[in-house]
Amino acid sequence: MLGLAAPLTAGIALALAVAAFRRRAADGFFFGRIYRSARVPIERTILAVLIAASLVAIFTTAGIVLSLFFEAFRFFRAVPLVDFLFGLEWSPQIAIRADQVASSGAFGAVPLLAGTVLISLIAMLVAAPLGLMSAIWLAEYADRRARAVVKPSLEILAGVPTVVYGFFAAIVVAPALRDGGGLLGLEVSSESALAAGLVIGVMIVPLVSSLSDDVMTAVPQELRDGSLALGATRSETIVKVVLPAALPGIVGSLLLAASRAIGETMIVVMAAGMAANLTANPLQAVTTVTVQIVALLTGDQEFDSPKTLAAFALGLLLFVATLSLNVIALRVVKRYRERYA
Repeated sequence: MLGLAAPLTAGIALALAVAAFRRRAADGFFFGRIYRSARVPIERTILAVLIAASLVAIFTTAGIVLSLFFEAFRFFRAVPLVDFLFGLEWSPQIAIRADQVASSGAFGAVPLLAGTVLISLIAMLVAAPLGLMSAIWLAEYADRRARAVVKPSLEILAGVPTVVYGFFAAIVVAPALRDGGGLLGLEVSSESALAAGLVIGVMIVPLVSSLSDDVMTAVPQELRDGSLALGATRSETIVKVVLPAALPGIVGSLLLAASRAIGETMIVVMAAGMAANLTANPLQAVTTVTVQIVALLTGDQEFDSPKTLAAFALGLLLFVATLSLNVIALRVVKRYRERYA
């Protein structure tokens, strides 16, 4: 009897183990069937949520464009489109009585566009080379320790409030330019496009640097190795291999920086002023489209007057200009990508 106890115990244990294994397998099969049966409704629900999120973004953009269009159309019923697009004087002061000075106002947008282009061009001339060169150094030359210190330090600039940049431009940069111009015999205004453009350029350097660095880092290492194996130097590899491969992302970073420069308001108000001067001299005071939009909508305003409706016309003009810039840049990138491929 004692000799049969050990085999009998082992057999019972084996039977219990097999039963437990089958139970787990059955449970797994059961729950697997439940998951497979519920997977299709879950996927459909997730797809519906994603489509709804996309439609919200589309409808919001359409609502913004339509609101600008209808209000701008009301403005163009009072002010001719030709006078708005090609007028050389901006003085949107509507008097209460017809016999007062400037009772009709002047709504020529050319001085505003000229000031916007001038300040944005100065900003991009500062941000594009500094941002690209810093991105190339971070992506291709810097070691891990230097990259871990320099890149966060550059990105801190993106978190500084624009009003702080405005104070810096008004208190430090503008007086320095005025004093330096006086030493050289140049007449520099206390508020100038150059001061605003320089500070805006410094502000948008992190956008160009960080995004371009991420794009160049994502270029496959095999392309660099192949170029070096063919006898190219490191600089030739960067210019002829890395930069063309990363061109779409670099152009995207430049467009984002340009949009940020075009839409900046606080720095322009504090460093360039609000005078609508039609000039190409960066040493003179100018204003931009966004500054005038804020000025037109500040305070108690009636939305039936051309002065207030002019803000919507300026917003529509800025939207069309930015959209055209993006379309042109995308076409250029597409053609260059086809040649590179």
